[in-house]
Amino acid sequence: MTQLADHADLLLGAEPAGIDLDIAEAAASAFLGALGVACDDESTASTPRRMAAAYAALLTPRPFEMTTFPNDEGYDELVVVRSIPVQSVCEHHFLPFTGIAHVAYIPGERIVGLSKLARVVEMFARRPQVQERLTQQIANWLDDHLSPRGVGVVVVAEHSCMTLRGVQAAGTTTSTSSVRGLLRESPQSRAEFFACLPS
Repeated sequence: MTQLADHADLLLGAEPAGIDLDIAEAAASAFLGALGVACDDESTASTPRRMAAAYAALLTPRPFEMTTFPNDEGYDELVVVRSIPVQSVCEHHFLPFTGIAHVAYIPGERIVGLSKLARVVEMFARRPQVQERLTQQIANWLDDHLSPRGVGVVVVAEHSCMTLRGVQAAGTTTSTSSVRGLLRESPQSRAEFFACLPS
């Protein structure tokens, strides 16, 4: 596992190379035109540009610094950050899915700034995804980079590819979970984690 140095600052989530809003705008205009959607009046003339910008935002995590600190007091209990917003795009239909993530860890030698847990969620959500992979990527990354004694991640999301098309099951949500270390090996720690989550 990768250990972070004292107060290590990792620049993460840098804007991907290759974003070209002009090309994306032209493609959006052609896409809408092929579906019979006219963009030739005052209200819709800028729609292809807005559409391109919206998807660029959905696919680009904000850069951040992953800062950790020595666990000087030897804290060895569960730390839980609940209801972190999740905004992602289904890789199968390219429609958004949104929800919340609950992220927990049991510190080892280092602790992390709590807001950075939300940044890690965003880093993996802002790309074409499936929820199962997203949940595992968050857990794996924290396990690898923080070297905690345990990690737990639960994601609950509503997928517009399921609610707006196909079965059109409005209001349905999907839950996925991933646990590592003590949260997998210890039934007591695992139960404590899930008991901390909102019902």
